[in-house]
Amino acid sequence: MSSLPSVRLADLSAHAGQQVTVHAWVTHLRSSGKIAFAALRDGSGVAQAVFVKNEVGDELWARVALLTTETSVRLTGEARVNPRAPGVLDIGVRALEIIGPSPTDYPIQPKEHGVDFLLNHRHFWLRAPRQTAIMRIRSEVEQAIHDFFYARDFVRCDTPILTAAIGERAGLFSTEYFDEGTAYLAQTGQLYGEALAASLGRIYTFGPTFRAEKSKTRRHLTEFWMIEPEMAWYDQDDNMDLQEELVRFLVTRVLERRPADLAVLERDTSKLDCVLQPFVRLDYGDAVKLAQSRGSDVQWGEDLGAPDEALIVAEYERPVFVMNYPKEAKAFYMKENPADPRTVLCSDLLAPEGRGEIIGGSQREDDYEKILHRLKEEKLPLEAYDWYLDLRRYGSFVHSGFGLGLERTVAWIAGVEHIREVIPFPRMMDRLRP
Repeated sequence: MSSLPSVRLADLSAHAGQQVTVHAWVTHLRSSGKIAFAALRDGSGVAQAVFVKNEVGDELWARVALLTTETSVRLTGEARVNPRAPGVLDIGVRALEIIGPSPTDYPIQPKEHGVDFLLNHRHFWLRAPRQTAIMRIRSEVEQAIHDFFYARDFVRCDTPILTAAIGERAGLFSTEYFDEGTAYLAQTGQLYGEALAASLGRIYTFGPTFRAEKSKTRRHLTEFWMIEPEMAWYDQDDNMDLQEELVRFLVTRVLERRPADLAVLERDTSKLDCVLQPFVRLDYGDAVKLAQSRGSDVQWGEDLGAPDEALIVAEYERPVFVMNYPKEAKAFYMKENPADPRTVLCSDLLAPEGRGEIIGGSQREDDYEKILHRLKEEKLPLEAYDWYLDLRRYGSFVHSGFGLGLERTVAWIAGVEHIREVIPFPRMMDRLRP
């Protein structure tokens, strides 16, 4: 085979007219008897290999007949732009080596497959153009998150996945932890983030979180990734300002850098222009009244369900902060609202198009006696939170933070209906494999 350096398919256009070597997989093959075409992918892009029988010789032509779906190959030939199909890159093949043959019973064929079948073969489904487009958008969002916080002098910190202190009252995965009793898979890194904010000022965590909720909605996974900033000296207004800035940054970044992937998904990007407008800030009580006026039977004091959230956002067609929820509907660590002690200083950010909550945030309760009272109300083991209470004993401070669900955010930006498609290997209550 040629000693030419290997070129990625995405870079072929820069080598037009030159001899190149590529490594790729064959997605499908067609032949007219004297000329054959193999569609190629390599993860960076796509191209078409062209085999002309009277130019490649009998030996190479015989190997062409062995190509099947997902055969991996090394090809050498001339890179060129297809004159009959603008935008299509060709390789006029002169050498072919089959690296990894693929049997003809490749599970995913060019026909309709059910979702369960595709999820059972997720390791293959990820190779499809739609899925690779989604993964590139996810990667872009992740990188944008890091860039956003790095530019604002936040420190990336990593927090435990195994913990004795829980952040929410339900949805716990537990395991016995040696002689230490019960450990839980982290629902959030927030409690540790608060300690880190007292050290570093502004931090964020980015990692997997776990919720043992028996939910089968298109918005729920049992394992998902969350971005959780925690900021010293930020009140709840500062907190919402930062959330709005972050979401606007992420959407703009994907629109600028991933238009081809959005096109593969047939995303109507005009619906994302709404992030350029100021986000709506709506008090919980007003949100309940709005939902009721549109037919909901939700009552003050109840958490808003997905149908309620959809009704609320439909009024504005842009992101909406619902603020100041009732204390009983939210977690123990949220600060009591001085203007209405029945409520806490918090917000949920609801995305348009019926996507629901993508961020939950709050100002944290910094009063030692009040948070101790809430812990007792929730019947949480005080010994597990003694270190957390220390943050209020020694130099308590105003601070706020939030959690952005990566999969929900990516699904909204990409226009994907179910978040099971925006994580490589989804974990749901009825799915643990592959």
